[in-house]
Amino acid sequence: MRNQHNKFITSVVFALCSMVAGAAWAQVPKTPLALKPNAPERYVVVPGDTLWSIAERFTDSPWRWPELWNLNKDQIKNPHRIYPGNVIVIDRTRGQLALSGTVKLSPRVRAESTAREAIPSIPAQIIEPYLTRPLLIEPDGLDNAPRIVAIDEGRVLTGNDGKAFVSGMGDSKEPSWYLYRRGNALVDPDTSLTIGYEAIYLGTARVIRPGEPATVELASVTQEIGLGDRLVPAGRPEILSYAPHAPGASVQGRVVSIYGGLQTVGEAGIHSIVALNRGKADGLELGHVLALYRHRGTVGDAYKTKNALDAAVALPEERYGLAFVFRVFDRVSYALVMNVTRPVSPMDVVRTP
Repeated sequence: MRNQHNKFITSVVFALCSMVAGAAWAQVPKTPLALKPNAPERYVVVPGDTLWSIAERFTDSPWRWPELWNLNKDQIKNPHRIYPGNVIVIDRTRGQLALSGTVKLSPRVRAESTAREAIPSIPAQIIEPYLTRPLLIEPDGLDNAPRIVAIDEGRVLTGNDGKAFVSGMGDSKEPSWYLYRRGNALVDPDTSLTIGYEAIYLGTARVIRPGEPATVELASVTQEIGLGDRLVPAGRPEILSYAPHAPGASVQGRVVSIYGGLQTVGEAGIHSIVALNRGKADGLELGHVLALYRHRGTVGDAYKTKNALDAAVALPEERYGLAFVFRVFDRVSYALVMNVTRPVSPMDVVRTP
């Protein structure tokens, strides 16, 4: 009984210390935004630039883009439209950037950008496949998704150019669909609750005859398709136009999974996709930037005392990178890893930078 009481007291003390530390951290004043000493006085935007890469040319804090352009909260969702050929200049008296005219680019570059598409927040070619594909299956998310009930010629599995019969499409007019199946469970390390399942992308399907069941033809299949596999409408990806910005309130969570396409992997580098145990319910939104931290653990201090518990010294945690949130669900978000100095691992901490 005494041991249980001691454990309870220890847990309460630990929780109170964590709350005090968290409150103290949340009240740390933000340092003024500093422009790099070697930042260019004038920069011409070129195809391939992103809001993030431009901010990095001028400051070491690219997530503070709103301050760099003097944007308010509403404008963050509709940042300045910046196009190839625009000229960006520094206003050093205010420590901010401004647009100043447009430069004619070479004929080759101009031909590539005739559509006048604004530059994205982060590299579009990296995140585009993940903007419409299902990344997360919520615990009850399989209940209503169309599913493969039979495969042509009585097969159990099929691949590219195979035909399958799908139940549950109803009167949908969507011609293209993504195929997926439920993968590993995402378990919140803070609560030990299952907050969703990774969606394993399998390929695409095209409806060739509607009905119940509908007939689909399979294409770009990444692994064999079987009975029970699910489908979601493909749709068209919408490239992010949200400016990078820090959450308005203190947010702290963990990396719960590293997305590897067909399976989850153990570590992630720059431009990898990670799942976080925080989402809309926790105040996260598109464009939020979070700092990545690693706990270094504890070491023994043999010179301090002979008591092993007292000799344990907690090492300071290490901040080693940033992550840009680009898909948000209720309790889970997906982020693109940016600017890391070491690999990202599950259980690493994410926090308002």
